[in-house]
Amino acid sequence: MGARKRISAEARKEANKSMYFAKLRNVPTSPRKMRLVVDMIRGMEVFRALGVLKFSNKEAAARVEKLLRSAIANWEQKNERKAEAGKLFVSSIYVDCATTLKRMRPAPQGRGHRIRKRSNHVTLFVDTLNTNDSQN
Repeated sequence: MGARKRISAEARKEANKSMYFAKLRNVPTSPRKMRLVVDMIRGMEVFRALGVLKFSNKEAAARVEKLLRSAIANWEQKNERKAEAGKLFVSSIYVDCATTLKRMRPAPQGRGHRIRKRSNHVTLFVDTLNTNDSQN
């Protein structure tokens, strides 16, 4: 690895130490369906977001709820204190496409239709309210 690349990688690692996030990779749900769930909780206080996800009847909501609990636990571990209601917010959350499994389905007259089984990656950042105000 070159010196310039190493320096930028170390800078990126240092920046990640002050961020509190969780990643969910290779979820076998289409990104479009996952974005519907993610849009419900973007910018919300974490305990309110957990309530919204708990009572949502979307299949992807259970996975995002588990991811949010993981992000809260990461924040608690790095700060060495418990998360309090009203302090912690979902600062950023986004869904990216992952690999697509391509399958063939039999069709009439010897043809085959392609089926795309999509998957996604979800990244969720949590932060306290006062650090969000200082950045804006």
